[in-house]
Amino acid sequence: MRLRSVAVSLLFLIASAARAQGVHIDYTEETLPNGLHVIYHVDRSTPVAAVLLWYNVGSRVEQPGKTGFAHLFEHMMFQGSKNVPKTGHFSLLEAAGGRAGADINGTTNTDRTNYFEQIPSNQVELALWLEADRMGTLTETLTQEKLDNQREVVKNERRQSYDNQPYGIAFERIEEDLYPEGHPYHHDVIGSMADLSAASRQDVIDFFKTYYAPNNAVLVVAGDIDVPQVKGMVHKYFGPIPRGKPVPPLRSMAVAPIVGREQRIVVNDSLAVAPAVYIGFRVPPVKNKQAPIVSLLGDVIAGGKSSRLYESLVRGQQAATNVFSFNFGFADGADMFIIGAVGKPGSSPDSLEKALLAEVAKLPGSFTQAELDRAKAGERFGFVNGLQTTGGFGGQADRLAEGWTFFHDPNHVNTILTGLNAVTLAQLNGLARERLIPNNRVIAVFVPVKKMAPTPGPRTVR
Repeated sequence: MRLRSVAVSLLFLIASAARAQGVHIDYTEETLPNGLHVIYHVDRSTPVAAVLLWYNVGSRVEQPGKTGFAHLFEHMMFQGSKNVPKTGHFSLLEAAGGRAGADINGTTNTDRTNYFEQIPSNQVELALWLEADRMGTLTETLTQEKLDNQREVVKNERRQSYDNQPYGIAFERIEEDLYPEGHPYHHDVIGSMADLSAASRQDVIDFFKTYYAPNNAVLVVAGDIDVPQVKGMVHKYFGPIPRGKPVPPLRSMAVAPIVGREQRIVVNDSLAVAPAVYIGFRVPPVKNKQAPIVSLLGDVIAGGKSSRLYESLVRGQQAATNVFSFNFGFADGADMFIIGAVGKPGSSPDSLEKALLAEVAKLPGSFTQAELDRAKAGERFGFVNGLQTTGGFGGQADRLAEGWTFFHDPNHVNTILTGLNAVTLAQLNGLARERLIPNNRVIAVFVPVKKMAPTPGPRTVR
């Protein structure tokens, strides 16, 4: 108990300090003649540095019939380039002190693809050379064999993360109903396996040359660096890469704030041992001024064991074993907000759905100042704690790249706490009244079903 008290005290201490003093990340920036935007940030607190690239490409740029390409390239980018063998990216960086997964990785979402390395600061040049080599030469070594191999890796990833997981298709199904057919967010990031199977090597090369070009990316170098020295390296390795052709205009992201009807999906799930209910809503996106309210809304509803839903459904009614609430962070048009609960093995899916919907109906207009203050403290702590790292998710380099990609302003990182602190109780309750309503939701109910045992064939008597 004492350790828990210390941890809670530390959370509120950091959150209070962040509120009082704010956070300021210094940086300098430049744009190379080929269009690559570069941001430099100096932090000498530890002898490490981060090299991070955000490409302005996610699943939203994909065309119908050609989905899954952005995620496929997250895999292809680690398959070697002109001067780097197939396993070279990880092996070279690991030998230099990086850790695969934690320090060296790549991820894709609806709105961007990122690649990052956090290494000892004396290894910055290696990381820059590796990133430049694959940006400039990856298609020169993109063989049919590599494409076929990584296509199968992605298909297996889908099987593991979606098809063979309890409730694995929940978000995919909700997305399809929250966003109309043809909308850039209608399909999931992993894409269609049929589309990937049909993709030719030339299709994939064309996609890379369009979106993985210097004029469609931002490079951040942060940490214990000498900026003039690092600038020389950036110009040396990235400067010769030619500008890509103009990126095609994005299909319209516009969508009505409210879906306009309630939709309900029932999924018979042979992998689930307990029922679950997921509810998806349209809410303002990351680039909307209401984004801080959306984030806090998730914390208030089901963020931890002191949250509204945990107290009512888990502790009080004991109708659920787990509750959750969060937004996906979609950048434009409308974000996807999820409220959900998992029941007890053997319990009734209908009863769980009824209990969850009853609690959701009580939410609009009912939040208290104490709940909002607690949510703000948690958000402040999470944000400031993330900035303790140079690279990785939510680190200094990541936040600077996010600001440039979504707002064309790296200084966005220095405004996040201000926006968070400014949220009022009236705004929180107002957004809940406006969006957490029946005609703005998709309900997905997962019903456990037992797999049928195979019927034995006729016995042969000899």
